[in-house]
Amino acid sequence: MAQSTLEILRATIEANWQKQVDWLQKLVRFPSLRGQETECQDWLCSEFAARDWGVDRYTLADVNFEKVRGFAPLIGIDPARSTQLVATIQPHMCRGASTRGRSLILQGHVDVVPPGPADMWSDPPFSGIVRDGWLLGRGAQDMKMGISALVFALDAIQSAGLTLTAPVYLQTVTEEESTGNGALSTLARGYKADACLIPEPTANTITRAQTGAIWFKLRVRGNPVHVARAQEGGNAILATFTLITALQALTASFNNEAKGDPYFCRIADPIKFNVGVIRGGDWASSTPAWCETDCRIGLLPGRRPDDVRQSILYCLDATTHTSGYAAAPPQIEWNGFHADGAVLEPGSAAELALAAAHQSVFQKPMVERLSTAVNDTRYYALHQHIPALCYGPSGKGMHGVNERANLTNLKQTTLVIAAFIADWCGGTAIN
Repeated sequence: MAQSTLEILRATIEANWQKQVDWLQKLVRFPSLRGQETECQDWLCSEFAARDWGVDRYTLADVNFEKVRGFAPLIGIDPARSTQLVATIQPHMCRGASTRGRSLILQGHVDVVPPGPADMWSDPPFSGIVRDGWLLGRGAQDMKMGISALVFALDAIQSAGLTLTAPVYLQTVTEEESTGNGALSTLARGYKADACLIPEPTANTITRAQTGAIWFKLRVRGNPVHVARAQEGGNAILATFTLITALQALTASFNNEAKGDPYFCRIADPIKFNVGVIRGGDWASSTPAWCETDCRIGLLPGRRPDDVRQSILYCLDATTHTSGYAAAPPQIEWNGFHADGAVLEPGSAAELALAAAHQSVFQKPMVERLSTAVNDTRYYALHQHIPALCYGPSGKGMHGVNERANLTNLKQTTLVIAAFIADWCGGTAIN
């Protein structure tokens, strides 16, 4: 792409900037929690249709996952209420246009995590308020600002009159925060391309490797007695603490193993174990008869999730036998992520094109990052051997309070993505 063309894209994005901010505010104001994303998706569907993009709207209930590698247990929601969108932007050939364009998947997730206590936020969690160059709201950073970058990058390309010579599939999916089945469903439905870009909030770094993740629910039974005879009963909550301590030790062994990993040896303790939810007991003066915990543990690239699950089961079984806990054995339910770790092998043509676009906008090289969390690019890299780039804008407060998007950076990132699309899909290279 000639520098003059880059400046035309820059000017177009600048001209549409207030519209993009207003659009992102509307998107953030949808409280698209798990199982509640359809209203948000229907609004996006209307936005895509208004741009004359062909839209495939379907739900997870419409997809046969029986033989799809990577499917995770879909527990706690009705698949018929989990709506997915794929908008197809067809190439527009004209006389003399380059034919070197390659197809591209652009993808973002609309599901957001719960905001937590509203009184911990400076403003209501779904307000979408703009203040001092930041747009605040649950999902603003993770990752609705990335979706706005995709949409308005495509708008800029059209306004600039650039020609796309290969199809673009713009996908907005759900379940990224819990199973990944939304992204997986697009592959099951047949959408594939020469490359994929997912603009998660990476602060303009490229994700070189990511750990995997496994979710599970741990159920422990106790023996309820009056607190006056507590020594005769079995306290399910205290027994759970013993099991959690054992799982922490298992995590430490995984992190010791990570010292030999070619990527995650650079990070201290990259494998994370988290007890995210705990419930238990019925009465303060009774030893609790039950305790349930929702847990998450990571795994290194190359480790099979089934092997890690077996390690968890062995750890729990051994701890139950050695601790002297006399109640029924703990029960475990695999209730979400069953995700492999993944590596983006360096040097693909797609990565080089994105690096060139980044360099042209930021005037410095694109650097890599290692992620101790998962993102949906793993399906393309592991299952389809498609170069899958996780690169996006900057924000703060992801999964915490006062989550917010950096609007100055978002504008720059929109330009990077527009330049990348023009190069990859239209054959208009950056000088």
